[in-house]
Amino acid sequence: MRKLYVKSDYKSPVYTVRAVPIEKIQANSYNPNMFAPPEMRLLYQSIKEDGYTMPIVCYYIDNIDRYEIVDGFHRYRVMLKNKDIYERENGLLPVVVIEKDISNRMASTIRHNRARGAHNVELMSHIVSELIQAGMSDSWILKNIGMDADELLRLKQITGLTALFRDKEFSQSFEG
Repeated sequence: MRKLYVKSDYKSPVYTVRAVPIEKIQANSYNPNMFAPPEMRLLYQSIKEDGYTMPIVCYYIDNIDRYEIVDGFHRYRVMLKNKDIYERENGLLPVVVIEKDISNRMASTIRHNRARGAHNVELMSHIVSELIQAGMSDSWILKNIGMDADELLRLKQITGLTALFRDKEFSQSFEG
């Protein structure tokens, strides 16, 4: 008979969900995921009908006693914008905490977003730029964000072009 599992001391964050007051939660500054209004309405409807079925992933900032979102910004936003959800949930969001430095939190955000679907190219290029400035290698970025070398090169090129033209004034196009 084969063993179906291997015992480990590791415990996934999802096994330690906390009920956190929404006032102690804050957005991060780097999430490249965007939701169109129809998807936000659908997310609201899902939370209204089914409740919160997935916790918000956060990093706990001890010195200010706040939780910064790594994944789940739009679920957080549903409670912020909808009094009925806030009241039903008593202003508490289900949160799991991960302990990672900023570069690894950014990578976690990207992995969560990419596993679900689309993300904003301009914000992705900004994150790649920040990771490079933080000293992360191309191989680290490729491995931890799940992109191929061509995509990384394109994002680096976008970032480079953006930097070249930042704060420049342009004349109107030729009118014939």
